[in-house]
Amino acid sequence: MVWLCTSCGPPGTPEEEIRALIDEAETAAEQRNASALRSLIADDYHDGNGRGAEEMRRYLHGYLIAHQSIRLVTRIDAIAIEGAEIARVQVTVGMLGREADVDSAWDFAGDIHRFDLRLAHEDGAWRVTRAERLPES
Repeated sequence: MVWLCTSCGPPGTPEEEIRALIDEAETAAEQRNASALRSLIADDYHDGNGRGAEEMRRYLHGYLIAHQSIRLVTRIDAIAIEGAEIARVQVTVGMLGREADVDSAWDFAGDIHRFDLRLAHEDGAWRVTRAERLPES
């Protein structure tokens, strides 16, 4: 887990910190750690669906409740640092989860999504200020 190593030593480059954030988000989702996921959302978060920070935090919490097991495979497609405090990240995420109310061990939900994330560096940490799902290519 990259984020454990980066939190112990001196701060890395913005790109290293962002890669650690993506790793942290993946680990938190797989461990179904709603508190850790909520902490990654900036208070001024907003998206094209009209969701603010609290709505996004509730959405993430609901996703964890709905899926009793979650397995993610993430790939960072691009990182663009825009000044010292802003970044844009494109991530492809493969999601495999089992619905909470399903009796069969073989009834899985699987998807691949691409996301465009906007990040801001605030209070010493990168947080997501905007997330948009990109169209399938």
